[in-house]
Amino acid sequence: MSTFTPEDFGFTFLKDGTSVQDLIDQRIKALSASDAKDAFYVADLGEVMRRYLLWVREIPRVTPFYAVKCNASRPIVRTLAALGTGFDCASKYEMHLMMSLGVDPSRIIYSNTIKQPSNLKYATAHGIQKMTFDNEAELVKIAQCCENAKLLLRIAVDDSGSMLTMSKKFGAKLERCPELLKQAKKLGLDVIGVSFHVGSYCMTPVAYTKAITNARDVFDMAAKIGYKMTLLDLGGGYPGFSLPNISLFKEMAVDINKTLDKYFPVSTGVQIISEPGRFFPSSAYTLAVNIIGKRVDMEKSAYDGKEDGANSKTISYYVNDGIHTSFGSVIFPYAYVLPSTHKRSKPGERFYPSTIYGQTCDGHDQIVEDYSLPEAQEGEWMLFNHMGAYTVTTMTEFNGFPKPETQFVMTRKAWQRLLQIAAAKGDQVLLQQPSPHDEPDACCLVKPGLARKHNLKGKEGK
Repeated sequence: MSTFTPEDFGFTFLKDGTSVQDLIDQRIKALSASDAKDAFYVADLGEVMRRYLLWVREIPRVTPFYAVKCNASRPIVRTLAALGTGFDCASKYEMHLMMSLGVDPSRIIYSNTIKQPSNLKYATAHGIQKMTFDNEAELVKIAQCCENAKLLLRIAVDDSGSMLTMSKKFGAKLERCPELLKQAKKLGLDVIGVSFHVGSYCMTPVAYTKAITNARDVFDMAAKIGYKMTLLDLGGGYPGFSLPNISLFKEMAVDINKTLDKYFPVSTGVQIISEPGRFFPSSAYTLAVNIIGKRVDMEKSAYDGKEDGANSKTISYYVNDGIHTSFGSVIFPYAYVLPSTHKRSKPGERFYPSTIYGQTCDGHDQIVEDYSLPEAQEGEWMLFNHMGAYTVTTMTEFNGFPKPETQFVMTRKAWQRLLQIAAAKGDQVLLQQPSPHDEPDACCLVKPGLARKHNLKGKEGK
């Protein structure tokens, strides 16, 4: 296995005794002395590793194939590659990104059920065989482009208990599966398993129980047609992390383990994988934004003699980030974006209904509405935790505003643990040095989009 260094991952060590919050405080103090108060992220790669260890402890039979679309930042995927995860890729770019890091094709699943022929040919040329389908037209396309594919039939499952449903767009209904399997057989294609997705941010652990039961039915259908399936993909839907969500994940793990033992015991030899996204990077990221404007609205009752109506005040803040950069995911009700003021509130300090707007000219650029906060002033900072999922990958530069930079960090203790895990994986983990066609990552500050620029410099096929 090739050796690797913090520079390869694009992070700097946290000084001994320094926390992520200390680092944020130091940077805010430095920026406050100038006009350059741009929003920024600090991302703790050690937190990604801790989420991996939690996964392995709670669902030991299930190999995670990280959903690259959630956060494709090079330090994030490189860390997960070192830990030995697989990767759920939906495009040629995502497949190329992972292979540029030395990830073996066997650790990649091309999970987009509708695939462009050029992307299919790229996968075939680079030895990526595992891919999904859910309709006849896709089977014909796959047969024409990559007859050596190892296919998973994606089925539609009950996703009513999730914040964002998937089965309307993706997945074959159970009654359609026999015909699809027969068509695959006719085309000479190898169907090796079943996949499903219970919906993004699943709130009902029993959803996995139902879906795994349905998958068992499809395995039995396939056996009657002459297929011996060997792979089950549980998809995504796992929560990011705050304390309540840790409890939710553990409930999911209990149900998943119990149902797998019933319908897919170890003795069957079926490999179990899953496609978690926000589970890994969500809690690693903290975003700091600067207040660039403020408007105070006084209600009519403000003049009723109660301390100048202080309790009736509502405040609008304008910050230098918004839905066109970091907060695009707030259009989904499960985002739970919760701000805090960087300045610590004092005991007994009043809190006011506060609305936070982004910096663009878009009237819909609103981050939070009527959230209770202590009063802050223009030039001060606000913090948002759990900002690592579906933020940096969905950014734009609408209105010409820049994307926040990210500072990646890790403690020396976490780094040593990462090295131990990677070494234990042995030949299963290949971490190569950057190819001569790829520029090295910046050690400390990585601008969004930098990984894309670097990874696509290499010639395809390398």
